[in-house]
Amino acid sequence: MKVVILAGGFGTRISEESHLKPKPMIEIGEKPILWHIMKSYASFGFNEFIICCGYKQHVIKEWFADYYLHNSDITFDFTRGENNMIVHNQTLEPWKVTLIDTGLKTMTGGRIRRIQKYTENETFMLTYGDGVSDVDIRKLVDFHKKSGRMATITTVRPAGRFGIIDIDEEGGISNFREKKQEDGGWINAGFMVLEPGIFELIEGDDTVFEAYPLNEAARRGQLNGYRHYGFWQCMDTMREKNYLEKLWASGEAPWKLWK
Repeated sequence: MKVVILAGGFGTRISEESHLKPKPMIEIGEKPILWHIMKSYASFGFNEFIICCGYKQHVIKEWFADYYLHNSDITFDFTRGENNMIVHNQTLEPWKVTLIDTGLKTMTGGRIRRIQKYTENETFMLTYGDGVSDVDIRKLVDFHKKSGRMATITTVRPAGRFGIIDIDEEGGISNFREKKQEDGGWINAGFMVLEPGIFELIEGDDTVFEAYPLNEAARRGQLNGYRHYGFWQCMDTMREKNYLEKLWASGEAPWKLWK
């Protein structure tokens, strides 16, 4: 089953770094978050990827073109008047990666529609290029297949950023506490499984996938929500990037499901 990753947006909320590179190429532990996402899928045996590129797509393409240079020890030998390159302990992933230009300003639905032919009319997975999780992909796929529905999205209940205050009409505060996961609602965390019929709900480049297509699938009774109670974190801001960096540096990153 192929994995489609949305990696074409501008990433304006993390412009401190996205002015130089696409958000999926912003690094966590010296590796792009895109790499972390792909490693997560690969840990469950899914090694074929379709990357929906857009903004600064050349950065993504060049990184994969030189993947072994980024991950191996290299000797450049100029002693004979030639540029000889020797690759030591070459490290390559067992991945097949298709990088598609889905347009600079194309919306999420439009990007998905543009890669339709590469999915070969098969069930496929889809996620965003800026979020990591310890979701069990195999269980997610099994859940989707058993439902017989068109689409399944992984849902999470993230802890809120702000505290909860219980305040009466006169301004008296009776309780002040940190917001917990159970205080919030379920949200779309990506990590979706989709049937080819989903393409029929996408009109064109201006279609926002999270608007009409998913809403229409829900209206038809064709949308599942797979509840994930474990770790999930998106990377919209520098604060969130730094949080993920801290987890990775600790050696206990919850999304690191590979050895």
